Amino acid sequence: MHDELRPGRPRSISDENVAQLIRRTLRSRPRGATHWTVRSIADETHFSKSTVHRLWRAFDLQPHRQRHFSLSTDPFFVEKVRDIIGLYLHPPDQALVLCVDEKTQIQAMERAQPIMPMGLGYVEGVTHNYLRHGTSTLLAALDVATGRVFTQNQARHRHQEFLQFLREIEAQTPAHLTIHLVVDNYSTHSHPKVKRWLAAHPRYQVHFTPTYASWLNQVEIWFNIVTQQAIRRGTFRSVKELRAKIDAFVEQYNQRCAPFMWVATADSILAKLTRLCEQISGTEH
Repeated sequence: MHDELRPGRPRSISDENVAQLIRRTLRSRPRGATHWTVRSIADETHFSKSTVHRLWRAFDLQPHRQRHFSLSTDPFFVEKVRDIIGLYLHPPDQALVLCVDEKTQIQAMERAQPIMPMGLGYVEGVTHNYLRHGTSTLLAALDVATGRVFTQNQARHRHQEFLQFLREIEAQTPAHLTIHLVVDNYSTHSHPKVKRWLAAHPRYQVHFTPTYASWLNQVEIWFNIVTQQAIRRGTFRSVKELRAKIDAFVEQYNQRCAPFMWVATADSILAKLTRLCEQISGTEH
């Protein structure tokens, strides 16, 4: 047997051997496990662990990671994508385009032990244990043209709270402007009382995102910002304190806000989804 193929001996790095390793990584799984690790595939292929690690990095292979996605089953997906992207890229004159949604179940959590501050050579330390002090719902409307955000903190996220939020928007926007609302398909947004209110205020035009396509709503980008910068690493002794810190963040954010640079066209989004569908069409599912 040739030395480089003998079990237990490191393999020489030839183009053929590299290709075999890459194919095995992409097209197979180890027995009794969900994914390859550097150690497991090194044992199977007789490459050294450092060689596997180097080759995986070179080909950007990450078997230990997953990226979640969900394809929309909305029968009007294409029409809704073109409608909403048209608002982003070619907003109408004398109109406001507001991306609206709720961030629900924001927990007011207090760390059970003091936070260890960051220092030279070590990061901030926090305990895994915490005390729960209730939850809050954050309603937000993002002005696509300016990046400015209008928010309300509420105890719940029923149609009553959404109506109250709409009334606040109505009170704070110039009466001569048409208002385009980009919202998802949550039942609150299409409640009969909400529909009656919108019918009584004809300057509002509602644009629903396709199902499983919340990424089309720009306010989701802002929700990620407020989560990362004001909520996730915070410690709050009450819901009141949580809301106060969110309000303070919003005030500071609006002083330096700028619109998100949306560059994706409807055609580019649809083309990307077409490629994704073609990629998964041959899978077991």
